[in-house]
Amino acid sequence: MVFILLFTIVKSSFSQSIKSEYIAPTESEVIQKLNWWHGIKFGLLMHWGSYSQWGIVESWSLCPEDEGWCHRKYPDYFEYVKRYEALQYTFNPTRFNPDKWAAAAKDAGMRYVVFTTKHHDGFCMFDTKQTNYKITDINCPFSENPKADVTKEIFNAFRKQDFGIGAYYSKPDWHNDNYWWRNFPPIDRNVNYDTEKYSERWKRFQDFTYNQIQELTTNYGKVDIIWLDGGWVRSLDEQTDESRNWLKHKAINQDINMPAIAAMARKNQPGILLVDRSVHNKFENYFTPEQEIPEKPLSYPWETCMTMATSWSWVYNDTYKSTNKLIHLLVDIVSKGGNFLLNIAPSPTGDLDDTAYLRLKEIGEWMKINNEAIYNTQPIAPYKDGKTCFTQGGNGAVYLIYLADANEAMPSEIKVNNFKPKANAKVVLLGNENINTTITDNGITLKPSSKQRNKPPCKHAWVFKIY
Repeated sequence: MVFILLFTIVKSSFSQSIKSEYIAPTESEVIQKLNWWHGIKFGLLMHWGSYSQWGIVESWSLCPEDEGWCHRKYPDYFEYVKRYEALQYTFNPTRFNPDKWAAAAKDAGMRYVVFTTKHHDGFCMFDTKQTNYKITDINCPFSENPKADVTKEIFNAFRKQDFGIGAYYSKPDWHNDNYWWRNFPPIDRNVNYDTEKYSERWKRFQDFTYNQIQELTTNYGKVDIIWLDGGWVRSLDEQTDESRNWLKHKAINQDINMPAIAAMARKNQPGILLVDRSVHNKFENYFTPEQEIPEKPLSYPWETCMTMATSWSWVYNDTYKSTNKLIHLLVDIVSKGGNFLLNIAPSPTGDLDDTAYLRLKEIGEWMKINNEAIYNTQPIAPYKDGKTCFTQGGNGAVYLIYLADANEAMPSEIKVNNFKPKANAKVVLLGNENINTTITDNGITLKPSSKQRNKPPCKHAWVFKIY
């Protein structure tokens, strides 16, 4: 099925806030990769860096803005930056075991991973040759570990489990002297000098960015996605009212030459997906609503990125969403045509929280029974009716997914309005057996037997297949 057919669906209020229309790719290899990505549905995002030692928000405490997420541990800003950057000297995640992560993610039914190779603070979790501010530098104690190049280890471990591979990369770099020039104090998240006046300095930053992405697309095996964050880094022509809020209403040219980066990345990795987040140009192959789900299906490819706990980065004693909630989020997103990229943050020692492993295990128990209602499906009207969501498989089967409350018993009747199958349609409860139904003028009523209600095939959500 071609790209245009996959995403010709209803627009919502979410899409109406976007000033620029989605620009569909035209390259056949990119279209093929995008359709593959759309079919796998469920992925893992990981924010990890030296900041995990403090259990704080990733990078943002370095940003001198008056925002809640920019809170710092020490009152003196420059002393704080010095201590933050010294975290490189103590970062030693000796329990790092990416094979364990990959096995748990696969068991949960995830099929792609996006790992943070560099966040806004500039600390590189890969063996770049462009800076010494990296996990593999001699100043970092973990550099002596045979798994010091954690990006390579993670990509290899997940590749062995047949995962798609995505590299998160921050366009801004608050450690780089060609972005936050030390000749001036930083003012906010943006470059802190006039890039037109000091064009040679900005050219050095462009080259730095180009060279790092070239490293990621040549030294790390097959990569399927380059996931670019920091959407305020863009050219003047690409700035919108929304992005000018990030720029604090200043017109700053932060053009990193995406055409050159894209050409290089696709030469190195034919068909690679580019996700230039929030810029809405031809290098944003899919959109990424953050911590939210659109009300209705969208007219373009999209992926909700959301945290399993409360924070993108590791926080001590964090609170994790329930398995019931996570499964319902997955179903809601997929029924609207999206992908679900679920973030889990590794600890400073290099492991995941026990609760995260438990959530992945329980999601996997549900997915093993019901995954045909998730993978390679499309939205079908009415998308959602009360507590029931709808998806459609490539074989034409329709899946009614009933979202059960925590500890809810299966009802004796489930009435679904606004969806009427053919008179001779068969209905099966996935993981169990045929189910009695009554087709009405308004829709269909599902009537589980007492045996099915007393011993349902799974928890959290029940899937009824109509074919």
